[in-house]
Amino acid sequence: MDRKMQDEKHLTGALILAVFTAVLGSLQYGYGIGVINAPQKIIERHYDRELRGEPLERSANFNETDELPLLPSVTTYWSLSVSIFSVGGMVSSFFVGWIADKLGRIKAMMVVNILALIGALLMGLSVYGQAHAMVISGRLVTGLYCGLASGLVPMYIGEIAPTALRGALGTLHQLAIVTGILISQVIGLEFLLGSKILWPLLLGLSGLPAILQIIMLFFCPESPRFLYINQGKEEAAKRNLKKLRGQCDPSKEIAEMKKEKEEAASEKKVSIIQLFKSPSYRQPLIVALILHMSQQFSGINAIFYYSTSIFQEAGISQPVYATIGVGVVNTIFTVVSVFLVEKAGRRSLFLAGLGGMCVCAVIMTIGLALQNQLEWMSYVSMVAIFLFVVFFEIGPGPIPWFIVAELFSQGPRPAAMAVAGCMNWTCNFIIGMCFQYIAKLCGPYVFIIFAVLLLGFTLFTHFMVPETKGRSFEEIQAEFRKKRHSPRSGLKASTEMEYLGSTDA
Repeated sequence: MDRKMQDEKHLTGALILAVFTAVLGSLQYGYGIGVINAPQKIIERHYDRELRGEPLERSANFNETDELPLLPSVTTYWSLSVSIFSVGGMVSSFFVGWIADKLGRIKAMMVVNILALIGALLMGLSVYGQAHAMVISGRLVTGLYCGLASGLVPMYIGEIAPTALRGALGTLHQLAIVTGILISQVIGLEFLLGSKILWPLLLGLSGLPAILQIIMLFFCPESPRFLYINQGKEEAAKRNLKKLRGQCDPSKEIAEMKKEKEEAASEKKVSIIQLFKSPSYRQPLIVALILHMSQQFSGINAIFYYSTSIFQEAGISQPVYATIGVGVVNTIFTVVSVFLVEKAGRRSLFLAGLGGMCVCAVIMTIGLALQNQLEWMSYVSMVAIFLFVVFFEIGPGPIPWFIVAELFSQGPRPAAMAVAGCMNWTCNFIIGMCFQYIAKLCGPYVFIIFAVLLLGFTLFTHFMVPETKGRSFEEIQAEFRKKRHSPRSGLKASTEMEYLGSTDA
């Protein structure tokens, strides 16, 4: 009971402010993912008029060319407008560790918002120049920002959160992402901002949370772990711990940081190359990469791609609202995961999520394959879609983002966050570029591919992923050593000895 009361005291106003401010970057990330979809047809028509050399007055009168087929080059420019976002994230994710250590977590989040503002201005003002070039450029710059933010936000939250709240607060990164997606879906409706006149404003609105975050970051404390371990500022670290924890005695956390700093000082600074070369980091790195891979290759983006057409098949007159309903479910169950993650644990939720998604993918395949013969099968597919999203958000959605910070100590953490983020963005890009072609080739059976992948990820999680809930880095490393000893891991004895020797050293 005393422990519970102590944990509740840890949730101070300063901690809430710091976490809320940080996840504004995640909100921008989600908004960037979802905002481009709603006004697709309007933007494509605008590109078409521009490429035909027609006058582009800022009016809603597209009627003279609405009936003409789009030029082939429009498809190319539109594909670039969508996919260039992921390319930006892939590139910038490699620099998360460098900028986080160079500037500190707070200043880094401030500086990278410059990219968010530039991207928002390019897209918001695109109708006054070459729209396709400015939107593509704006999406690239916004992607660069999101690649950095998707690493900096979980890193900062993981370092300022008390151990008892680390998972719940880490989940807020994913909650902010799905909230951003939902906001973009709602205000992207044609009668709001997704119109022929207001679509540039819709794209440019991502700059608003960037401005708000820059202002609020001035009132947020720097990560005590960064101050103590990276800069050796013990008194500053204590002051910030007191701000974040209230009246709690910071000596215990300072002692943990001291031990971690001593361990980090005994090894060279960990670069991305060293992260891959060092046997002592191999096991947690593989786990981190596979978890991020499972998030993107689970098929969740394909669900959002397919949902509108499935709802149309079911006879829903306004399928766009049903798709928004999926977004609402997405958000609600991310909130649920905030409360579950500290009760059920990371590994248990991840296993439940992957297993549930695997079953839903099979049911969805059956529904899609038979919906032309049996009308009610469309509703089976609809239910499977909603359950698929539910299972995603209780585990595979939020957990990969913050578990990397739990698997690695302060020394290799920035490099690990960068590599894991790059893996996430790369898989995102692959799905975005390839899914439509695979779907055309496989038809309704495309989700069998995801079912097989999900089964593989479930087995990997069961045998290889340790529980990190409430555990220190030393305890997590001990769990890795235990799994390396297990014959079920399938790893060779020589590799085990290499790993144990390096960690003992």
